[in-house]
Amino acid sequence: MKLGYFDFNPDYSIRPDDLARACEERGYDSLWLGEHINIPVSRRTPYPLGGELPKYYSHMRDPFISLMAAGAVTKNLKLATGICLMAERDPITTAKEVATLDSLTNGRVIFGIGGGWNVEEMENHGMPFSRRWKVLRERVLAMKTIWTQDEPSFHGEFVNFERLWSYPKPVQKPHPPIIMGSIKPQGLQRIVDYCDGWCPADMAIEDFKRVLAELRERCERVGRNPRALSISIFAAGTPEESKLQRYRESGVDRVVLGVGRDDVDVAGKVLPFLDRYAELIPKLV
Repeated sequence: MKLGYFDFNPDYSIRPDDLARACEERGYDSLWLGEHINIPVSRRTPYPLGGELPKYYSHMRDPFISLMAAGAVTKNLKLATGICLMAERDPITTAKEVATLDSLTNGRVIFGIGGGWNVEEMENHGMPFSRRWKVLRERVLAMKTIWTQDEPSFHGEFVNFERLWSYPKPVQKPHPPIIMGSIKPQGLQRIVDYCDGWCPADMAIEDFKRVLAELRERCERVGRNPRALSISIFAAGTPEESKLQRYRESGVDRVVLGVGRDDVDVAGKVLPFLDRYAELIPKLV
């Protein structure tokens, strides 16, 4: 099992290139950067984890530009969006960004996606919250078409374009792995239908083994090899080694760690956190 690192990537904390160097030097397999394109001042939508919305949500850097900075100073580190809010993005533009990043970093992109939770944020992009999952699915399917065809076209309810040229194509074939990130273990069929893996948050899953078994059963029903789906998990706080070992025994491919919510705006706490868990990496292989 591998260890990755997640960062909210706010503009007042550690730079993504410095963070990427630190991760690779310590043996982490991947760096995951979050995305919120805008944060409305309105607090009509409550913060899912309770309490006040933390400051770093409104200070996130762009994940793709940040991952390019990270990729420029590393050689093997996987570069992941954790997660990209595709319901707020144009699929043609985003397909170009992902493919360019994958091309310039020699095939190291993990394309983490998700539905999002902030109603007002989506409304600022003209996206009705109730339709986000249908829109996300169609945009992902359109992007796959762009990545895999020389003259792609797409005609759906939300995405429509005639034949076009879009280069570069991703280095990874048929495209970078598409990983569904989620807070709650709902929508497992979406993973089966159009994703290559799953990365839920562990704090919201009470019976991970049962949910994982259900996901694998759904794969088998439609003829997908369940072992072809990569399973990662966002681990909250500072998990003990015993918990990480349990995930390893459950068949998890990767645990994505991150400093606690109260520590994220203190850049000086990131490197000690990385040092602490780097000692466990050899024990989890």
